Amino acid sequence: MLLFTKLLLAHLIGDFMLQPTRWVVHKEVHKMASGYLYLHILVHFGVTMLLLWNLDLWFWAVVIAVTHYFIDLGKMYALHLFKQRSIPFFIDQLLHVVVLYSCAYHANLLEHSLFLISEVDWSLVTAIVFVGGPSSIIMAQLLEGMSDRISLDHKSLPNAGKYIGIIERLFVLGFIVMGRWEAIGLLIAAKSVFRFNDLKEGNSRKLTEYILIGTLMSFGLAMIAGIIYINTN
Repeated sequence: MLLFTKLLLAHLIGDFMLQPTRWVVHKEVHKMASGYLYLHILVHFGVTMLLLWNLDLWFWAVVIAVTHYFIDLGKMYALHLFKQRSIPFFIDQLLHVVVLYSCAYHANLLEHSLFLISEVDWSLVTAIVFVGGPSSIIMAQLLEGMSDRISLDHKSLPNAGKYIGIIERLFVLGFIVMGRWEAIGLLIAAKSVFRFNDLKEGNSRKLTEYILIGTLMSFGLAMIAGIIYINTN
């Protein structure tokens, strides 16, 4: 585990802390011809060797550097295939982590992978999935008759309410799993503070009631999922 942690730390330092934005832009424009691409790979190799502090592991540092080069190169040439830049970014990072994991546990890669799979808490995974997309759909169906009666005179980010709801339910679920019920009250208070200006400026009883019902319903679904989880484990 220590080896993987060091490799992951080296990756985070090399990919995020020691890679200026101008390097990223230059690489995306010039791709394989960008000198910053090779400098970036060299930085990764150097940071990896520095954190490993063991010359006997030079081979794995080289493997990581070479695979990093090809993964980054693949992302640059595939960027135009995606409408959202976040998709190739996360694919890129996932592939990097897979390489790091494979190098760290190369001696017993299959056994360790099977062990991790066997340790997955599928009840918790189910609860997390439920408070995400399914809960959003359930709320949309339950509030459908009310939402048609609410007139909004201000613009908001696309799907902002949906993502806020998912994040808040994940927090609530996490607090319940950790046994920190009091933190849920703080979360409700914080959301109330942020919503105060909207309600004050809107001066609409219908909007106030709609937001209150939606908030309580969102928290309620997350609490139900959390209670079911802790009582079945």
